[in-house]
Amino acid sequence: MPAKLVVLQTNLLLVRCEQIGAIALERRLPTVFGYREHVIHGGLVSYGVDLRWCYRRTGYFVDKILRGVHPGDLPIEFPSKLWLAVNLKTAKALDVAIPAALLARGDEVIE
Repeated sequence: MPAKLVVLQTNLLLVRCEQIGAIALERRLPTVFGYREHVIHGGLVSYGVDLRWCYRRTGYFVDKILRGVHPGDLPIEFPSKLWLAVNLKTAKALDVAIPAALLARGDEVIE
């Protein structure tokens, strides 16, 4: 069975997404990530929280705090929608067939 790589969701690895994508592609490792940013930089597939949504939602909480709401009174939230991204360019380079059903469910397909 060929090797595969699953990359954890950490800020350290997110900062190095370009390097990780390049190394994985060079070593012909199909990769699965938790952040779409990795797929943009050469990863194969990601399924996880959309950081853009998280950053936008931060503005909501900052606004509430600046208007006087005590931070402890604000709810803790976790995104209810996960984002599926697929990089077809990487799939082609790795000679990996992505099932049509997966592509149809994808929120973002990079060609």
